[in-house]
Amino acid sequence: MAGKGETTRDRILETAEAAVLDKGFGATSIDELIAAVGITKNGFFYHFRDKNELARALLLRYLEREEAILDDLFDRARALTDDPLHAFLVGLKLFAELMEDLPDGHPGCLVATYCYQERLFDAEVRALNRRIVMGWRARFRGLLADIAERYPPREAVDLDDLADTVSAVVEGGLVLGRALGDHHILPRQVMVLRSFVKLLFAPQGQPVAAS
Repeated sequence: MAGKGETTRDRILETAEAAVLDKGFGATSIDELIAAVGITKNGFFYHFRDKNELARALLLRYLEREEAILDDLFDRARALTDDPLHAFLVGLKLFAELMEDLPDGHPGCLVATYCYQERLFDAEVRALNRRIVMGWRARFRGLLADIAERYPPREAVDLDDLADTVSAVVEGGLVLGRALGDHHILPRQVMVLRSFVKLLFAPQGQPVAAS
């Protein structure tokens, strides 16, 4: 079982993440966090030296959770088929279904939130945020490279750019969904991306079977 200190730290992080996603890092104060968690200011500083240390911990927690989700989805997809294109399409569909099943939609992306307020953070936090984005690029580029090796794309495309498109669609879907109050937009955008990838790599005269 987790010790008391670890439980308190997790509660601070959970409360802070919800607040940051709702109104931004700059508008989230230490005082409101300690009030919400029910600890003293000394208790907060026992776990986090300052807000930048809190920001780093939030990003690392977010990264671990998101990586676990993506690993699970695309590992499940690869277990269903040896075809890299079919596996990628299945992975995107599983992701869209996961987002659709969330009752209130995806809560938002800390990485994007940090980008909007990057002047609030020190160099280490900004570097970590960049590392996360580059990690997403590497993840999806690897999957797309396997596809391109078997199915040359119908149009010339830079695989780094295409990998970034996955992140751009997800982040854009989150923004549109929040702006319009419609959390179904994100899964629909993911399915549009899925259709694009399917068409891009489908061999001429040999349409990819539904997955």
